[in-house]
Amino acid sequence: MVRVTALSSPFLLGFDGIERALDKASKSAADGYPPYNIERIPAKDGAPETLRITLAVAGFSQDQIEVTQEENQLAIRGRQQDDKTRDYVHRGIAARQFQRSFLLAEGMQVRGAELANGLLSVDVVRPQPERTVRKINVAARD
Repeated sequence: MVRVTALSSPFLLGFDGIERALDKASKSAADGYPPYNIERIPAKDGAPETLRITLAVAGFSQDQIEVTQEENQLAIRGRQQDDKTRDYVHRGIAARQFQRSFLLAEGMQVRGAELANGLLSVDVVRPQPERTVRKINVAARD
């Protein structure tokens, strides 16, 4: 059986990877931990528009969080270890691990990450390409 999608139009050339990216993104969206926001910060003073991803990572220290960009994927991982020296009467806050992945468009770059007050902020930018118009000469054949 052949699967027909909106991206299978003959007028959309070179977009075959987008459908795979959408499938991958829909699978990773099911996990709700840690919660996150994505904020658009407008361009100003020559700096490009920024997308700020903010994750609620209370209880994680800087050395327990890893932010990596491989190709077009941003991966944020957190790893906590149980402290065996503590004797809990009640344990309501578990030592957890998480991985949150974001698929980035071509050309997007992670500018930096900052941890403050239990919130991890990761800034992602897409440098604006120069607009170019190129005339294509038409060759005549007889």
